[in-house]
Amino acid sequence: MSIRRLRTLIAVDDHKTFSAAAEAVFVTHAAVSQQMRSLEDEWGVVLFDRSRRSPELTPTGRALVARARDIVRAYDAIVPSVLGDEGFRGEISLGAVPMTLTGLTPLSVRLLKESYPDLHVRIVPGMTTALIAEVERGALDAAVLSRQGPLPPEIDHADIAQEPMELLAPQETEGDDVRELLVRYPFIRFSRDAVVGGLIDGWLREHGIPVSVTMELQGLEAISSMVLAGLGVSIVPARCVRGVQPLPLRRVPLPDGAPVRQLTLAYRRDNPRIRIIQEIHKALMGAVEIGVFIPSTSRPAG
Repeated sequence: MSIRRLRTLIAVDDHKTFSAAAEAVFVTHAAVSQQMRSLEDEWGVVLFDRSRRSPELTPTGRALVARARDIVRAYDAIVPSVLGDEGFRGEISLGAVPMTLTGLTPLSVRLLKESYPDLHVRIVPGMTTALIAEVERGALDAAVLSRQGPLPPEIDHADIAQEPMELLAPQETEGDDVRELLVRYPFIRFSRDAVVGGLIDGWLREHGIPVSVTMELQGLEAISSMVLAGLGVSIVPARCVRGVQPLPLRRVPLPDGAPVRQLTLAYRRDNPRIRIIQEIHKALMGAVEIGVFIPSTSRPAG
């Protein structure tokens, strides 16, 4: 048994096909197949149901993948656990909800890389529910997500910032009465697949505000562009890290008692790379303190 084969087994579970796993671990499809056969022969078990078009893990295979993740995490922690900051190299995977990808996440990763240039941060976009599941099963080291309610018992978290909701409206609109603006103009709904979308939808129902939904979108940039085009108004979180040149839109705060999006960094309690995760949280807090994402003018590292 080798760590390399265990990483390949985990990649098959993460990516669901041998071909995708091969790309993830930089080997050929044939090499993945051979490594999996070698593990089965060595362990004397059947890892995959090969009667299906895409091989699926057997119950035994799924149980062994969980143990393989533990072993790989422990292996990856051997050097960092004894070398201190010198161990801050290699790759760490960080999930992030879409709204953080153009401000908070890039700025915090840049701050982190200034301190630890040999650390590679692999960013994985996703919605909160999916990111929690990926962190829980060990596919992600940590994730920046919207926290609402308790997290699974295996997951710990460190809060980052609270983002109050605001109404976006074209500049030519008049008045600051949120209810009146929502009733008067078409409503561009924040996707209800997102935690934020559910919070906004619940607030509208609670206050009996009738809206005329014209479209439902997922990303802040898409919503902002539609508002800029004069196609309606929307409710979104006021980002804790804004762009240096925000779109020319009216931003009207919601009344007291309106929902707030809580951003948090979630990670498994038993993650052996906890010191790196703590540094990621420190970088996130540093980005919030700066508050504005100014693009770098330097060339990317080779």
